[in-house]
Amino acid sequence: MVAGNSRAAQHEYNCYTARVPFDYFDLREMRKSHPAWRLMYADNSPMIATFLDRAFREENDRTLSESELSMRLEDFLFTLRETEGDEAYPRAARAYLDEWAHVEKGWLRKFYPPASDEAHYDLTPATETTLRWLDGLFERRFVGTESRLNAVVQLLREIAGGVEENRELRLTELKRRRAEITEEIARISSGETEWQLDDRSLRERFFEFSRTARELLSDFRAVENNFRELDRNVREQIATWSGEKSEMLERIFGEHDAISESEQGQSFRAFWDFLMDPASQEELTDLLDRVFRIASISAEAEDTRLRRIHFDWMSAGEQTQRTVARLSRQLRSYLDDRAYYENRRITEILSNIEKAAIAIRHEPPDDLEMELSDVRPEITLPMARPLFDPPRSSELTIEPVLEETVEIDASALFDRIIVDRRRLLQNIQDALHDRSQVTLAAVLAAHPLEEGLAELIDYFAIAAGSTHASIHEDQTAVLTWRDRTGVVRQATVPEVVFVAKEQS
Repeated sequence: MVAGNSRAAQHEYNCYTARVPFDYFDLREMRKSHPAWRLMYADNSPMIATFLDRAFREENDRTLSESELSMRLEDFLFTLRETEGDEAYPRAARAYLDEWAHVEKGWLRKFYPPASDEAHYDLTPATETTLRWLDGLFERRFVGTESRLNAVVQLLREIAGGVEENRELRLTELKRRRAEITEEIARISSGETEWQLDDRSLRERFFEFSRTARELLSDFRAVENNFRELDRNVREQIATWSGEKSEMLERIFGEHDAISESEQGQSFRAFWDFLMDPASQEELTDLLDRVFRIASISAEAEDTRLRRIHFDWMSAGEQTQRTVARLSRQLRSYLDDRAYYENRRITEILSNIEKAAIAIRHEPPDDLEMELSDVRPEITLPMARPLFDPPRSSELTIEPVLEETVEIDASALFDRIIVDRRRLLQNIQDALHDRSQVTLAAVLAAHPLEEGLAELIDYFAIAAGSTHASIHEDQTAVLTWRDRTGVVRQATVPEVVFVAKEQS
């Protein structure tokens, strides 16, 4: 099946570039797998093709909700049963829709739009191909050859002129066209009317416009389907990828860029830019209004929706653009989910390692050997290295230096503050004699500081090292004492609470 599909894809490409004969094996595989061919030899193909053409192509509807489409199908089947009998097409409308949208059929695409709980349906490109082929089976009232020949000649001129490298030949062609335009201007100025098209030429060109405009609408479904196929292939690559994530991302974004930069993508972007230009919209509206006012054409224009076909083009193109943007968002979300599961897997591995380490911590295996050169990297910045400092030599002399003698009071060297911690502990016990707990401020109120700040720091040292005291950082106390010189000192410190041993 894969080989047959690859042959079919190659055949489609060859048919686009150059006509090649059919291959028997390709056609045999396509008859089994291609949805368009399956629709042609289906038992109910007349009913299916007629209904799908009326539901989607008659009003140029891109998508229809399941309720709307099933209601239309019920009405259509009711009409058929009045002529074919009650036993004709006995199944319900939703059953037919589900069958047509199944992967084995592939005649409808069933999907759920964003922010909608109801299923919607759209024609597949294969169904569009079948319906266009059926259009050609009916005998056309008028087969125009002149307009198609003119279109072919004009295309050949554009191709040849677009690649011409000889400047002189290009200038000669432009001068010839200018001469023709100048001659036509002169004839019109003189009053001639031969430049006007007759009714036959007008109808011929209008029929060619009608056919091309409708085919252009169906081309949007093929472009949109190609973007969805690319997204599906990318998801398959992500699900089965086993290499580096950077390589996967490079490959994915490369394929997204490839389709946008392909000939089809560039053609669609050029079409969209032209259609979204306000000047182009005004020109198309004006041209359609002028054409439909022509008497010989208005009588042939049975489909009034052709009058606003450019708005249908815009709607179809906008839906294609939204599909591409939605696929990009879904791909980004899909990559985020993949990263989440990878991180979760790493966490599970680390957790298993921790559990295994805890299980063998008391009986480590004898054959387990591991060596770590260092537990952290050493980083030395270039600017952190000191510059070279040459050593300085010191000259020593044995001659004494005689200077003026100054008398210095050395008693300050022996004037040290000694805090008796046993006295402080006794002060705390005295304060707790008739109470279960007491604050440091209450202790100092009964036993003022004698050695000032040094004694206060020692109280905090006792509280920090004792299990019968607590220091409350969120509460403060203001302590006051008088130093040896008689100056009043004040300190704001965290509140300290001492608790009796029985209480604790």
